[in-house]
Amino acid sequence: MLCLPLAAAEASSTVKLVQKAAPEPAKAKEAAKKADKGEVPEDLLDDPHRLEELAVNEFTAPSIAKLFDTLQFLMPIPMADVERKMPARMPLDRADLAIELGFLIADGFLVVQSGQMEKVEGLAKDLTRYGKALGAGERVNRHSASLLDSAKKGNVEQLKTELRATQKDVEIELVTLKDADLAHLISLGGWIRALEVASAAVDKQFSAERARKLMREDIADYYTESVAGLEPRISERANYLAMRDILAGLREEMVLEDGKEPTKAQIVDIRKQAGLLVKFALQRQQ
Repeated sequence: MLCLPLAAAEASSTVKLVQKAAPEPAKAKEAAKKADKGEVPEDLLDDPHRLEELAVNEFTAPSIAKLFDTLQFLMPIPMADVERKMPARMPLDRADLAIELGFLIADGFLVVQSGQMEKVEGLAKDLTRYGKALGAGERVNRHSASLLDSAKKGNVEQLKTELRATQKDVEIELVTLKDADLAHLISLGGWIRALEVASAAVDKQFSAERARKLMREDIADYYTESVAGLEPRISERANYLAMRDILAGLREEMVLEDGKEPTKAQIVDIRKQAGLLVKFALQRQQ
């Protein structure tokens, strides 16, 4: 589907970091292999796409930066229709934190793509808050500072580089803390946001050529299996069961038969399903 292209732990009364010893290299490598939820479409992998720290280089998940690559072909983006306000408070549940961080990183790419540099400062602050809550505060702090500097200089490519590095560094931290499911949720959040934006853009200005950019059943298939493979305490939540059903439906709807073009009606429905995914993804654990 959308080539606009990452995924747990218990909630607590306050957001606290759970200190865990870094796993031994052999164990970390094995844990990372088990963390994979399926085969990631090759065009959604960063290059190099494997993590290089410790022994977690077997872990892969779609790059949010790659997910957003298609946006350049779908301009103009109806920003008023897809604007999203950050909630006043962060969630307490770590799975909710992770998927919301994916939305936040995706919003960063959207801000850069649309040239809204005045929003980078607020974005950097939110990235720092979420990164700290997930245990990757020091890593994210460095990227947030660079985001601000790059925004002042109008350096779009460096902004994208820092957002890409933010995702990778948080992934590294989560995998080494044996929270690989959260890394997958970051990617999932980024893709859902990307799908919401892209489907709105195509719906507003439809053409078969633009619509084909959305018809990526391989990505929908990947995330269907990714959600199914999460720890039961996440995957069996009502909102995740709902998301899995929606993803499975999209997987079928995005298949184009030979010689056929996507229709306006299909895009309208994909946009509707994307909206439901957003609703369920941002539904916090009570």
